[in-house]
Amino acid sequence: MSPLVPLRHDLAALEGYHSPQVAAAVRLNTNESPYPPPETWRDDLAAEIERIDFHRYPDRTAAALHDGLAAFHGVTPDEVFCANGSNEVLLCLQLAFGGPGRRALLFEPTYALHSHLARLAGTEVVAGGRTADFHIDPDEADRLMAEARPELTFVCSPNNPTGGAEPPQLVARLADTAPGLVVVDEAYGQFAPSSALDLRGSGEGGRRGLVVVRTFSKTWAMAACRLGYLVADPEVVAGCRAASLPYHLSAVSQAAGVLALRYRREMEARVAAVAEERGRLSAALADLDVEWWPSDANFILFRPTGREARGVWDDLLAAGVLVRDCSSWEGLLGCLRVTVGTAKENDRFLQALRGSLGG
Repeated sequence: MSPLVPLRHDLAALEGYHSPQVAAAVRLNTNESPYPPPETWRDDLAAEIERIDFHRYPDRTAAALHDGLAAFHGVTPDEVFCANGSNEVLLCLQLAFGGPGRRALLFEPTYALHSHLARLAGTEVVAGGRTADFHIDPDEADRLMAEARPELTFVCSPNNPTGGAEPPQLVARLADTAPGLVVVDEAYGQFAPSSALDLRGSGEGGRRGLVVVRTFSKTWAMAACRLGYLVADPEVVAGCRAASLPYHLSAVSQAAGVLALRYRREMEARVAAVAEERGRLSAALADLDVEWWPSDANFILFRPTGREARGVWDDLLAAGVLVRDCSSWEGLLGCLRVTVGTAKENDRFLQALRGSLGG
């Protein structure tokens, strides 16, 4: 019997990206929406599913979804690319514009999947650092771009897991000086005060290399649907479509996305509710024995100062509250990250945290 083909040598040391799934009554570890989609959306989707011919392939172009998102953002359909979650969007960018002999620049600590997908595609990763408050230093970014000449530069804004959004002038500077594409991952963009979508421009003076990635998982409360997209120059969109698999978006996902766009008011109301709870959580953390960082997202990064983070994480889990343990991540020593939940979930988290800290 022939031996198994060995794994690619450059993947042998990689671990798959994952968030540990642990049973808990209050799950505040994966930055999901604490609120489900509107009941009327569920009813609309159920009715639409009744009309799907499941023995037929879905619309390969996802035309209705692309048209809807284009209208939503005031762009043309050939400036939109949809995929199975923003993660597949990011992978298609790597497959189309990264790969062997090419480089991706990012700024740690940041979303771990950016470097993971780059390595899966064979792209060399160049990692810069961040300032003490976890923002990107523009002069350092200029230096790294000049040295590395990256084909892809990734900016997560608001940054996961630290929470802060990059100033528009910083993003504009990166887009104007980068030798390749600047990909702004706005998975939490609707919670932030500004968006890179406003910086793209058009015509000869437009920033053709600026790519904005978004998801339906967070503010649209559709994590189970696995739907994400980007807005970019038509040439970037064409490259991503060339790198994607045929029929990669199911008919159900397409229908769910089209219908969600009818509920913009409800989405904005959820964003406002989460932002209000984020403010309440931040105020409560300020009175506890923790260090915490202001957030423009739907989560808050904090560091217990009187106890080891793992012990606090264990105490929270014992109280039925699951948060994300970032304490061993580079640049985040001793840190935990909590997703903003409902008022009741946040109350339970604060009660458990006070108990763990002895407050």
